[in-house]
Amino acid sequence: MKSVLVVDDDPDIRELITWKLGQAGYSTIVAADGEAGLAAVTAGDSEGRAPDLILVDWMMPKLSGIDVCRALRQNPATARIPVILLTANAQEADVELGFAAGVDDYIAKPFSPREMLSRIEAVLTRSEART
Repeated sequence: MKSVLVVDDDPDIRELITWKLGQAGYSTIVAADGEAGLAAVTAGDSEGRAPDLILVDWMMPKLSGIDVCRALRQNPATARIPVILLTANAQEADVELGFAAGVDDYIAKPFSPREMLSRIEAVLTRSEART
C-alpha cells in the first residue's frame, strides 16, 4: 500500500484529503505544519517507512511548503520523494518558484478531489519509472 504524507494547517482540508486517499487505497500520515511534516518524513509510517509521496500546502506556520520541499531536496535520504504543492498561489511566478524549489506538481486551491487523485497517481507513476 502506498503512503502519502499530507501536510496542511487546515484540519478540514487534511480530513478531506485523508478520507479521499483512504477511499482510493492509500495510507496516510498527517502533519499540521512544515516542521511537523519534516519530522513525519523522518519518522515514517507505522512501520518506519518514508512516505511514497508528500502533499504539502504552500502557506503554513513555521515552515512553508516551499521551505519543506527545499529541505527535502537537500537531504539525500529524502531528495527523491515526490512532492505535490497545494496552493492558492497559482500565478506564473509562483509556479516557477515552486518548480525551482523542486516540487513535482501543483494543485491549485480550490481543487477537485478527483483531480488530486489523478495527479497523485501520475506523479507516483513518473517517480516509479525513474527508479
